[in-house]
This record gives sequence, structure tokens and C-alpha cells, in this order.
Amino acid sequence: MNKTVKRVLALMLALVLMVSVFAACGDNNTGSSSESSSSSEESSSSESSSESEESSQEEGQEPTETGAWEAPSIESDDYDELSDYYYDFNLGEFYDFYKDATQEVDDVDKRYALEALSEAKLLESAVMFPTYNDGNRYVFGRIAPGSTTTNGWGADDGRYKYAIVTNEVIKTADRDELKKMLNELRGTGTYHEEAKKFLTEKGYTFKDSYNITFDTNPTTWDAMASSRAGDVDPVINCIDSLLFYDGENTEVPCLAESYDVSKDGLTYTFHIRKGMKWADSQGREIADIVADDWVAGLQHVCDSGSGLGELFIGVIANIQPYLEGEDTDFSKVGIKAVDDYTLEYTLEKKVHYFTSMLHYGISLPLCRSYYTSQGGKFGEDYNTEDESYQYGIDPDHIAYSGPFLITNFTENNSINYKANPLYWDAANVTLKELSRTFNDGSDSTKAYQDLKAGVIDQSGLNTSTIELAKEEKMEGSDKTIMEEYAYVTSSSAASYSSFMNFNRAIWNNSRAENEAVSPQSEEDAARTHVAMNNLHFRRAVVTSLDRKTWNEQTVGEDVAELCLRNTYTPGTFVSMQNDVTVEINGESVTFPAGTDYGEIMQAQIDADGFDVTVYKKDPNAENGKGSGDGFDGWYNPEYAKKELELAIAELESAGVSVDESNPIQLDFPYPATSTTRTNQAQVMKQSMEETLDHKVQINLVECESNEIWYYTGYYTERGYEANYEMFDLSGWSPDFMDPCSYIDTFLPDYNGYMTKCCGVY
Repeated sequence: MNKTVKRVLALMLALVLMVSVFAACGDNNTGSSSESSSSSEESSSSESSSESEESSQEEGQEPTETGAWEAPSIESDDYDELSDYYYDFNLGEFYDFYKDATQEVDDVDKRYALEALSEAKLLESAVMFPTYNDGNRYVFGRIAPGSTTTNGWGADDGRYKYAIVTNEVIKTADRDELKKMLNELRGTGTYHEEAKKFLTEKGYTFKDSYNITFDTNPTTWDAMASSRAGDVDPVINCIDSLLFYDGENTEVPCLAESYDVSKDGLTYTFHIRKGMKWADSQGREIADIVADDWVAGLQHVCDSGSGLGELFIGVIANIQPYLEGEDTDFSKVGIKAVDDYTLEYTLEKKVHYFTSMLHYGISLPLCRSYYTSQGGKFGEDYNTEDESYQYGIDPDHIAYSGPFLITNFTENNSINYKANPLYWDAANVTLKELSRTFNDGSDSTKAYQDLKAGVIDQSGLNTSTIELAKEEKMEGSDKTIMEEYAYVTSSSAASYSSFMNFNRAIWNNSRAENEAVSPQSEEDAARTHVAMNNLHFRRAVVTSLDRKTWNEQTVGEDVAELCLRNTYTPGTFVSMQNDVTVEINGESVTFPAGTDYGEIMQAQIDADGFDVTVYKKDPNAENGKGSGDGFDGWYNPEYAKKELELAIAELESAGVSVDESNPIQLDFPYPATSTTRTNQAQVMKQSMEETLDHKVQINLVECESNEIWYYTGYYTERGYEANYEMFDLSGWSPDFMDPCSYIDTFLPDYNGYMTKCCGVY
């Protein structure tokens, strides 16, 4: 299904509601409504010019003199034009900076610096604000450090084929020794065996299974048709990639035994291992693994509309015309099977991070013969709604090239795996079984108790279980669990954020009218819409949350600040290898070699007067220079109040009055089944409302199950389905080793995965 068709479907679902909302927002007073909440109706419409570049567009907004601001207004019944308009209004400056950054291909340091400036503009727009990373918290368990990569990109950190798992919970002191050994042996290829030797000498015994949790049921078993972690994680151990990052963070051969790069850097030739086999879920041979499987895989990624294919725009030659439906001939795309065991990629330009893109769903192989036998088709014939289409509907309808086969899936219960007897490196796979146990978070002590009982092998500690761990002991130990076994994980590349929906089009979940219903009236919704498109208002909101207290509700007081993140791309994700000079507000600024990405971001933010701190120099930080983690650089009550007063004056000039008796209402959905999430929601409401002098009202919209909560935002496919003003469930891990892997997610025109969280595309 090409992009134009998808856009028309979006328009058909949202048109009537969008027209009514935008018409209301043009007026100051819409009259009081007797309805308790805004309705969401479905309608259909014929296609208008969805590709038009001539719609009523304005430049991205800048902070203006008080009272000079005008509320955005557009008369259109086309969803694409509405999305384009509101994107430009709120994110236009970021996109201009982004385009300048990503045009730089020869000077990597210059590219990184320009990307940092563009991300600064993204953060300044306040359409989102970072909250935490999923590292820096208390954990205890049985898996040894160095069992999987700690590289932040791709999916190899979730591949467990060479994991070292012990029957006994690993002591903190022994874990520290292993980490020291890992750092000393990194890059030698010898750590794995040395770690096993060390653990044996310490009295540990090894198991050939690894048991972890999952919290949401997969919506598909097709790893190339989704970019959601909840869909990819359960399958990633079943499908291998060309290359693999081992526990020492070294990129090593996997399904490809080697590769060559042309002198101009535009052609990558991979040599596929011979003799490898595709298997079905029973371990029976299906076909040989050949180079054409990657050609089929990439075409399927593009056809599926998952958004993964867009990551290759500007990278693989001629992929953009195919993705956008301008050219239906996939043979023109820069990937081909030269013969059964030679795969060739042709790039549009030199891409320094290209091989790092080959560890995720965008570059997985697909057994063409099996896929077509399950009703799968390619190109314009692709149609998952066809009765014959069976691929990915369950674990029995996929082909396996990885070390594990899925033997059972029970919804809201378990996923079980066994070793694939046809796997090319079966002799070296350390595990014979994997399992995932369902945990929706409703019982905050379940994972802790399950680890103690041996049901799972890794568990984090939360506010409830930290206290237990300070009192309880493992059998045979004289010390408490906290003293003997708990450790704090390293920072993670996964960044979690809260998102601001400036183009809301629905006030209850799209799949059921009685789910997550907003308490706002139509008049409330119209006023909120205008406010959410005011830069000062959004800045007031995003700087009004005490994030440390908010985070304490889930991870506990000890590490609540430690795992806070102040940027989208981690501030230390890349650093400058050479001196680099860029312009900041018309002035040339030189950053010396060794400067972190986050420091350059902070320089632009400071120059623009956005009063948040996203990066601090700190000789005690992990990289010895500084970090964007471990402190709350966004909570700034004084600044929030100033921004709100500017916003109120501008909104007044646009006909929207705001005071304590007539506050702007913002809906925030949360899962009532989770005690910790409920507590977090209460902290958010209290912190924001008190900081903003109750001129902003946070409506906590109770979701009776995790599934209902997911459908307010996480499960949404398009911006018009986003049922909130603020939402904090989604996070992002990089797909490859470049900051654009993060900031790409806020691109316009259906090319950015996270823009839908803000209500557009």
C-alpha cells in the first residue's frame, strides 16, 4: 500500500471531526456545550489533493512579543494539508536545521554538530520532553554482564544466543569483577570463555535456559512489518542478521561471513554463508538461505508500511520513489542478489554508519518461497487483508533463520522457545530454551517474587520491592538481597519522553467509544487546541513537572535522579573526533575534539534563551567529561510561570482567556491497574497544576486495563488516533549509530515514527 493510499484512509477516518474542531478553534467563544465530552465520529470523503505543496503554510513559530501572536488557522478538509500546516507551525525551524545537518555527508564531525543544533531546536519546540532512560536502576539476576551487546543501536542487545546464565543469582561483587574483566578484554574475543572460567571458580553453575518477561501481546509475528518493541522483541531471537554485535560490542560476521566496500564507499558486497537453512516452527527444513532473501525482505519492509523502510531514504539508492509509489519497479532499488551467495547494496551517498543499520528489522532476510506460500505478495499486489494472507499471523506462520524456534504462545501468559536444530552456529549457542512470562505490572512485586522463585532470571527493583530487598535474604546468604545482589545498571540508549498532541482529533479511543473518554466539552477542546499550538504555553507545561519526584514512584528514591534523561539522543551518544566549527545564531563557534554531542546541543539552547539544562560538564560522569543524564534539567518552576504568563497574554490576543476559574485542560491517560503508574499520574497532576498556579488543569483519564491505555497512544498508527494532550508510554532506541536515528523520528510527511505522537501524519 503506497503512501497516498494510506493518507486517504487516514482522511476518511478523521475528516468530519477534524473539520468541526478546526472550525471551532477559529473563534473565541463557541458557547457552552451540554455534552460531557467531545465526540469522535467516522466519515469518508473523496480524495483531495493530498500531495499539494500549495496549502496554507506558515513559517515555524518563534517566541514573539507579548500580544503579537496569532492562533494558527487553516481551512482544509485534507488530513495531509492539516498535518503539514501544524507541523510547519510548530516544528518548521527544527526541520530546516535538520535538512542542513543531514546534507553533510563527508565531514562526520560537522554532521554530528549540525545534528546537535537541530535537536536543540526540537527540544526548544516543546512538542515533547525527555523523561528517563531505562538504565541506571536497581536490578538483580542470573545473566552475566557481557552476555549481550551494550551498543545502543539495533536489536542485538535482545539476542540471547550466547548468553551466560547461572543457576545462582550473581553477587554484586562478582558482577563488578566481570565488568572490569569485560572492559579489559573488550575487542579480543576472549571475554566469554574467561567469564565462564571466573564464574566456575566462584562456585556458580550454568543453566541452558533464560527466562524473562513481556508486558504486551504482539500484534504481529512479522518482525519486518512493525517497529514496536512489543512486536519485534518476541521474534528477534528467531531471525538473524548479516552481522552481529557480540558481548564485547564488536561487530562480527553472522549470516554473512564477510563483506567488501568499494573505494567510493557506495557499494557494499556481502558474502552469504553457504549451507544455511530456513526452518519452520517445528524445525523442519524449508529452503536454503540465499542472497535473494534480503532482496525479498527489503521489498516486504517497504510494502508493509511499517515505517522501517523510510530509515533507508537517502541511504539506499532509489528506495524513496518506491516507498512513495512513484516507481513500482523494485529492481531499481539499490539491492540485488548477484548470485545465491553474493548480496550487493548500492548507496546514494557515503554513509559512515551503514553497517550499523544491518542489525534491525529493516535489513532482515525473508524466505521468499515460504512467504508466497503463505499468501504473501509484493509491490502493488501486497494485501494483508486478503483471505489467503497468513504470514506472521502466529508463530507457526513465519520462517526461522535464527537460533530459536517458538514452540508456544499463550496470550497474557507465556512465550516459549527451543533451540533451532538447523541453525548455522547451533554448536556454539549456549541456551537450549528461552521463555517469556507475562507481567502487566498490576502486581508490583510479581517480577521480584518470580526471580526469587526461579521463574524468571532478571528483575528490576521498584518502589515496592526495594524495601523488600533491604529486608529479605536469598537462601544461604547472610546479607540482604540489596546488600548482596542488587546493582545499578549502566545508562541505556533507550530514551523515554512525554509527548504534546498539538493536533488532537479524537476524545475517546478509536476502537471503542466508551474507552478512555475525555471529560472535556467541545469548548474546552477548542481552547486547548489553541493553547497547545502556542510555544510559550507548551514550554510552561514541559518545565512544570518535578521529574525526580515523578520518577521516584517507579524506581525508588535512590536512583530516581540517576536515570533521568534530559535529551532525546543521549548527550554522550557520539563525540567529536576533531575540532569542528558551526554557526550558532550567526556567530562561528568552535568545539574542540572530544566535545560531546550534548554539549553542542546545550550551546544552541543557551544562545536561544530556552532555560533548561540538557547537558552538564561533570568530571565524575561515566565519560569523564559530562552527561545529559542523572539530573533534572527541565524542572524550572520560575521559568514555567514566566512562560505561562507570556502564553496567557498571547492567547488573550487570540481570544482565549485563561485564569484559575477557566484553566486550559490537558488530558493525560494512565493505567489504573498499575499502582506505580497511578502514583506517577498523581504526581504529574499535582506538580504541573501547582507550578502553573492552577491555570492549567490536568485531567487524569483512567484506563481500566493496560490494553486500553496502549490504545490511547502506543498502538496508534496515525496521528488522528492519538487520544490525549499528553502521553508518556513511548520510547525510542536507535536503529543505527548516528544521532539522526533519533531525530529522524520527528520528520514530516509520514517519514517520522514519533510525529504521530504529536497528532500529525
